[in-house]
Amino acid sequence: MTQTLPPHETFLSFAETLADVSRAMLREACDQVPQIEIKPDASFVTTTDKAVETALRERIIDAYPSHGILGEEFENVNTDAEFVWVLDPIDGTAPFIAGIPVYGTLIGLAWNGAPFLGVIDQPVTADRWTGVARSFAQHNNRPVHVRPCVSLETALVTCSNNDFMSDSERPRFDRIRKRAQYVQYGGSCFAYGAMASGRTDMAVDSGLDPFDVYACAAVILGAGGHFGDWTGAPLSFGMAGHVLATGDKARFDEAISILRSEGV
Repeated sequence: MTQTLPPHETFLSFAETLADVSRAMLREACDQVPQIEIKPDASFVTTTDKAVETALRERIIDAYPSHGILGEEFENVNTDAEFVWVLDPIDGTAPFIAGIPVYGTLIGLAWNGAPFLGVIDQPVTADRWTGVARSFAQHNNRPVHVRPCVSLETALVTCSNNDFMSDSERPRFDRIRKRAQYVQYGGSCFAYGAMASGRTDMAVDSGLDPFDVYACAAVILGAGGHFGDWTGAPLSFGMAGHVLATGDKARFDEAISILRSEGV
């Protein structure tokens, strides 16, 4: 039985306020060469990543002290709470470092561990997608919806970077890639916003964490799309890193059958 979603208006307004804060900070930082560190997992982090997440966390703690926070750069807090904010201060740190403006801030709110609402904010291009799962999605305050896709052979697929895939994952992705009409790489969170706006048909990614996708999932689900892991299961905080999103339900089911198969 589907649970009735809690009221979202106040939460979404607050999430957009957080996005305003991150946008201002990133626009100020975007023309400067950032200070870079290499994290233990070999990924990049900058002083701006940390500064943005710190600013967002401070505002969340002040406004909602009983809520949890799951973020990329600092220790998680109270993640078994009913409401947990899921933060990625710069989704696409490598593009941010390179000055390629597909990076953005992801602000999600999970309810009972599932994606509930999300904001995808692109500071340089001034694009913002907002959404509430199974309810609605907007792009710059205008309603958006995913598009139908008649076959995998006509699908425009996105993938952040197939270098993130393991030796066992890449052949499964390749079966999608070889059948799809085209695969666009490197879009970071912008690619998920584009899907919500009906510009693409499928996203296949691996090596991701909840902070990379919870906000995107809420927006895609709000736009009428479908989101899960490579088995079709819904996202969770313990996710294994596999992500599949589509606009069309038939393409979601088809992709699951391909990704789950061990055959050539």
